[in-house]
Amino acid sequence: MLIKFQYSYVKPFWIWVLLILPYLTSFGVAHPVPDVPLRAFFKADKSVVIKIEIDPRCFSEDPETEPYLRLDQYLQLSQPVLDALRSKAQKFVEQTLEISFFPGLVDPPDWKFDFTTFNSKKLDRSDDPVMVTGSWNLGQIVDQTGYQIRSLPEGRLSIVFLNYYQGKSLPGLQVLFPGETSRILDLTGLSEARTNDPSKELVKTIYSSEIWTTFISFLRDGFVHVVPLGADHILFVLGLFLMSRKLRVLIWQVSTFTVAHTITLGLATLGLVNVSGFLVEPIIAGSIIVIALENIFLPRYSPWRLLVVFIFGLIHGLGFAGALSRLALSDTSLLVSLVGFNVGVEAGQLLVIGIAFGLTLWVRGSEQYRKFVVLPASVSIAVMGAYWMIERIYFQ
Repeated sequence: MLIKFQYSYVKPFWIWVLLILPYLTSFGVAHPVPDVPLRAFFKADKSVVIKIEIDPRCFSEDPETEPYLRLDQYLQLSQPVLDALRSKAQKFVEQTLEISFFPGLVDPPDWKFDFTTFNSKKLDRSDDPVMVTGSWNLGQIVDQTGYQIRSLPEGRLSIVFLNYYQGKSLPGLQVLFPGETSRILDLTGLSEARTNDPSKELVKTIYSSEIWTTFISFLRDGFVHVVPLGADHILFVLGLFLMSRKLRVLIWQVSTFTVAHTITLGLATLGLVNVSGFLVEPIIAGSIIVIALENIFLPRYSPWRLLVVFIFGLIHGLGFAGALSRLALSDTSLLVSLVGFNVGVEAGQLLVIGIAFGLTLWVRGSEQYRKFVVLPASVSIAVMGAYWMIERIYFQ
């Protein structure tokens, strides 16, 4: 049944638009900049190579509003432009992180920059996002017993501290926010591990205590992917909340959304599902529009709503999976980071719902709630979703 908009709805609607849309537009992130992976590769002969993967959008003053640099665009860049990107990458590294070995190294870092796609893989498809990948080959380090990084306070992005031994990722990875310092990687323990699968041995010995560190680290990362960075996910959750303030209805919707995005988050992280972000992100924006329009034109809750929420939850899970799916983690680290990230996402969603409950307690009665909250808020959410959808289709 269609809703007849009366004059009495106009005033609260414009109040919501004037208050909410400028705020949301300021967080209109079409392409959230992912965490910056810093990988250290250690071998049994004590040789070390450190790699960092930088999204060129990081060089912009407002990186979240910038489109990805794609392969077809990269191939049209002149050599001076490519050299300028390498120089910006060098400056970015100097301003973002500090690498320490114990005892210290004599020579300063010697980064060589090249262009790859995610996970240092060769550019292949025309829509591959181009990354500036820095590589520092330290050769053999004999006397050093520890390795640590610091995310500098002036840095704008989080850094993923990730290490490999003989090609296998080690437990104890961390997501470091600006100003934080990683744990110290015990290099003497690495040299003493004589096994084809060192990660299993190290879990029992050196890194058994680091599982909790990884869990907490990714819990925080999952939380900030919703609050404050996930403006689109926040609006989707608010759209679920606006359908009904009844606890049973809300639990069913949020639980369905959680199950769905957990499935695709896990599948994408394991590499079993691979869908381009250029397709996922516009659909996420479209899901916001659909949920908001349902709130406007279908005022009564229906069990069919759960099917819609489940389908869109699968899509949102692919959106969450971006950072984790790029790290090539071991089984142990993968499970712990997945659980931690999911718990963080759920904590962020519950915070959003809790705030929404608090802000709407003043509205009494279903008619007043629909008039002053549901309709104006849903229209505002639909407009914002349309804005993002256009941006993600035509300007990415």
